[in-house]
Amino acid sequence: MTREEIMKIIEEQNVHFFRLQFVDIFGFMKNIAIPLSQIEKALDGQIMFDGSSIDGFVRINESDMYLKPDYNTFCVLPWREQDGTNAARIICDVYKSDGTPFEGCPRNNLKRVLAEAKDMGFTMNVGTEAEFFLFEKDEMGEATTITHDVAGYFDVDPDDCGINCRREIIETLEAMGFEIEASHHEVAEGQHEVNFKYADALTAADNTLTFKWVVRSIAARHGLHATFMPKPVFGINGSGMHTNQSLFNLDGTNAFFDENGPLQLSETCYHYIAGIAKNAKGFVAVTNPLVNSYKRLVPGYEAPVYVAWSASNRSALIRIPASRGMGTRTEVRCPDPTCNPYLAFAMMLASGLDGVKNKLQAPDSVDQDIFKMTAAEKEAAGIQSLPANLEEAINELKANPIAKEALGEHIFAKYVEGKEKEWDNYRTAVTDWELENYLDNY
Repeated sequence: MTREEIMKIIEEQNVHFFRLQFVDIFGFMKNIAIPLSQIEKALDGQIMFDGSSIDGFVRINESDMYLKPDYNTFCVLPWREQDGTNAARIICDVYKSDGTPFEGCPRNNLKRVLAEAKDMGFTMNVGTEAEFFLFEKDEMGEATTITHDVAGYFDVDPDDCGINCRREIIETLEAMGFEIEASHHEVAEGQHEVNFKYADALTAADNTLTFKWVVRSIAARHGLHATFMPKPVFGINGSGMHTNQSLFNLDGTNAFFDENGPLQLSETCYHYIAGIAKNAKGFVAVTNPLVNSYKRLVPGYEAPVYVAWSASNRSALIRIPASRGMGTRTEVRCPDPTCNPYLAFAMMLASGLDGVKNKLQAPDSVDQDIFKMTAAEKEAAGIQSLPANLEEAINELKANPIAKEALGEHIFAKYVEGKEKEWDNYRTAVTDWELENYLDNY
């Protein structure tokens, strides 16, 4: 999209307000809202903000930063029409006052890693499947964990009461340019999934961030609270974000497909699988970033806990969907939707490329149900477990030699610092479980 096209849409659709969006290190969407009078200045990348106010960005003595818009992310917001006027948004990269890209901007960082992949002859395509819950609110408008339906996997109305909210979510996303492939009720009561078409990695990260924003905004219009929290309710399935990814050659062919290869997978694909498997324990602190993430990553709830791959087995961390040809891809099943997609994609891409660059050999596929294997059987098969909590995951991240390279020194340091603080706050908190089990007895 060009500047001229944007200005034409602004005039034709009577856009009076403009949101300049960007993302912080921990994956939270931020924005600066500007009026119509400032739109041309914004499109020129001349809107400045205080970077020291954003967690993990810069110190107060180096705080002046600029937002450089990506014209391709411009869209009018379908739910923001009011009195005949509209609002629009555009996603921005963060730049320093000297005109250079800010190394602490996750979007800039993903662009850097994608450029390294391009130097190797590859582009990356990604498709995410982000699950979420719809919960009722209490009389004060606060979120509860009370579901408003009793439906299960693929159920229909009247059991699936979220269908109207989900329909408006889909209609909104389509109006914003998303190509929706499917939507359905998930396994747990109140749990949903909307699948949209894959895209290049940068666009896919933008789309994932936008998707979460739209879901929460539309749910609120229906009086519901949408949450992407990995495990909001004990004893039922949590919410994951299976991440389908593939490398394409610069000529547009799928680098993972080989009609004559084993399982019709190329050597590049097997090397990529090996890189993901090798580095999984070291990137999970980024793909599964919360204390709560590790309440989902436990056996028995379809969440992958074990580092293995298979062409069919959904208990493995890495699955190869049946599609071949241009649709050949790997599905990494551990990420959850609270991750920063720009950092998660950068880490997984760097991990896979580690396998490609070093021609790592993929371990044997595991086609049996790993959840039913004994400890001895898993050990004999060389199957390792993912970290059991955020502290273990942070330590694995710090020990992973590619992590600082994939995240850059600034993001790596600030991310680790923030996550160690989060773990320490959790470690020292007194929980309801402790009060229920200890207060009366001791």
